[in-house]
Amino acid sequence: MSAKQVKAPRGTYDVLGDDAAARAVLEQKARAVLQGAGYERIETPCFEATELFQRGVGESTDIVQKEMYTFEDGSARSLTLRPEGTAPICRAYVEHGMHKLAQPVKLWYLSSFFRYERAQRGRFRQFWQVGAEALGSEDPAVDAESIVLLATLLEELGAAGVRLRLSSLGGAAGRERYRARLQEHLRANEAALASEVRERIELNPLRAFDSTHEGTVAVMREAPLLLDELDAGDREHFAQVRALLDVAGVRYEVDPTLVRGLDYYTRTVFEFTSDALGAQSGVGGGGRYDGLVAQLGGPATPGMGWAAGVERLLLAAAVPPPGAAQIDLYVGFQIGAEGLGADLRGRAFELLCAARSAGLGALMEMAGRSTKGQLRQADRLGARYVAIVGERETVLRDMQDGAQQPLAAEQVIHAALRGLRELS
Repeated sequence: MSAKQVKAPRGTYDVLGDDAAARAVLEQKARAVLQGAGYERIETPCFEATELFQRGVGESTDIVQKEMYTFEDGSARSLTLRPEGTAPICRAYVEHGMHKLAQPVKLWYLSSFFRYERAQRGRFRQFWQVGAEALGSEDPAVDAESIVLLATLLEELGAAGVRLRLSSLGGAAGRERYRARLQEHLRANEAALASEVRERIELNPLRAFDSTHEGTVAVMREAPLLLDELDAGDREHFAQVRALLDVAGVRYEVDPTLVRGLDYYTRTVFEFTSDALGAQSGVGGGGRYDGLVAQLGGPATPGMGWAAGVERLLLAAAVPPPGAAQIDLYVGFQIGAEGLGADLRGRAFELLCAARSAGLGALMEMAGRSTKGQLRQADRLGARYVAIVGERETVLRDMQDGAQQPLAAEQVIHAALRGLRELS
């Protein structure tokens, strides 16, 4: 009786084939865009202390309340698989004394994250994000540059139907005033609200703008807007961000109902959507988080950043995979009636290693094919040359014109290199 097949957990998937190749293209383009702007690569651990996300992301968020994968280790410490990237980077900024470096410190990442949510097209429980964070400056140019970089990456990837929504959440004082006004409005219309919105009136009333519940949507049409509550300094900061985006030629729509799902955001917030994704149109976004580093025990440090879902980017952009790696030489060997000859296989393997040391893209026969089968496999792979190692000589075959020449083993690589140079 055969064993039951083991499958990947729901909401996860394997990356292979064309998908892996397309991701390599995305990473290459992200590296070019971000490192060209002075951002350095960072990778944080897959799991962190649970407290980091409770304090950093916010107790009232869906992430902390419903979506985190949290467990106790062997020492009874509560750990959580990272659900997002900003809080871990802020933790690393403090832990490694990055505030002592020239500011702003610019970092980028491409990592896997984990959230327990309903799996759907382009949204998984284990997912990947590319993101960028700039810590240590409150200059509006940091906000504008951050947005322009994501816009550039989307353009480089050929994302279709991209739109940018932009707003400001202001500072702590203005938001507290607005929060009180919004809570008053929600309490006055509580009977018409969705149950989850009613439950959040005290904890996180701004999330009411995200609801698709018909009654809630109607109530929110008459709700006061946070943009109307901005302090003079916050209004000026937002105006300067918009002016810089205008200079950069980035088109945007000011959306006063835009609310990001994390508690740490202040001032500028933004989101890119793509018409190619249907109802779940979000591709990536972010904003400013000027109080997060201090909240995690570090010095008062302004910050700005974004994250974009790799799966969402690939759906929006339909990134073509790169061409297959060039195979310059396919190394085979004669197989007699007795099957594989250890001596010939050893000589073929020696030729394979020498070819790679010489810089050739090389593969070797490892499936026991006949000589004719080896030639067919080399043709399927697009190999330029095939070397068949025999008892007395090695035959080098040009797969373009079919020409063959018997050579001593030490001459094969030189002949292949000479032929490739003549083609270039």
